[in-house]
Amino acid sequence: MKISVCIPMYNEEAIAADCARTLHDAMTAHSVMTGDSFEIIFCDDGSTDRCTDCVREAAAQLSDITVVGYTDNRGKGSAVREAIAASTGDIVIYTDCDLAYGTDVIGKAVAQLKESGADVLIGSRNPTGDGYEGYTFIRKLASKTYIKVLNLFAGFRLSDSQCGFKAFRGDCARKIFPLVKTDGFAFDIEAIMIALKMKLSICEMGVKIINHRESKIHVAGDTFKMLADLRRIKKRVKALDI
Repeated sequence: MKISVCIPMYNEEAIAADCARTLHDAMTAHSVMTGDSFEIIFCDDGSTDRCTDCVREAAAQLSDITVVGYTDNRGKGSAVREAIAASTGDIVIYTDCDLAYGTDVIGKAVAQLKESGADVLIGSRNPTGDGYEGYTFIRKLASKTYIKVLNLFAGFRLSDSQCGFKAFRGDCARKIFPLVKTDGFAFDIEAIMIALKMKLSICEMGVKIINHRESKIHVAGDTFKMLADLRRIKKRVKALDI
């Protein structure tokens, strides 16, 4: 089985090379233990720094790492979509360049998808008590409230739709994401709504933030923007003939 790990990046020069090396080491170890092959795909979302060069310089000494991208900044959803379009894996995973949830989650997600037979796996910080460990009280409360509002509006019961770690069976990922038109942070919800309309099976897996950095989400302003995006998404997904 082949595993594709997709990494969207925007101005990540400070961490991109380390991310490439850390992921490559983790996936090589996974390959030795399981026999799975792998590829790592970075997508540059129109960065203005040297993050693409940093990854390519690291990749010159490694294998199975590629970089795709474009010159204009479009948003994380666009970067994830482009990386998945370039993927060839039987299982496709995306996570952030800071590897916020570590690398052990990759092997766990692959094992859970294999064992469960599910089509989609959603990382969630909620099933266990330590998922939000290291968060300040205010940030934890804001995150949970933000997710609750979005899920209620979207009409589903997943405990953490906005977690930055998700995995898909490869054929499902490559069917879902060409239909995702949202370039901003609401792309996760659109992908889930499309998966539900396709009647794909979805499971959740507990994850824990290991590498903390400041969130790029501004809860007050972005919530209203997300709700506006969701109105458009719901209308668009309802009209899909799938």
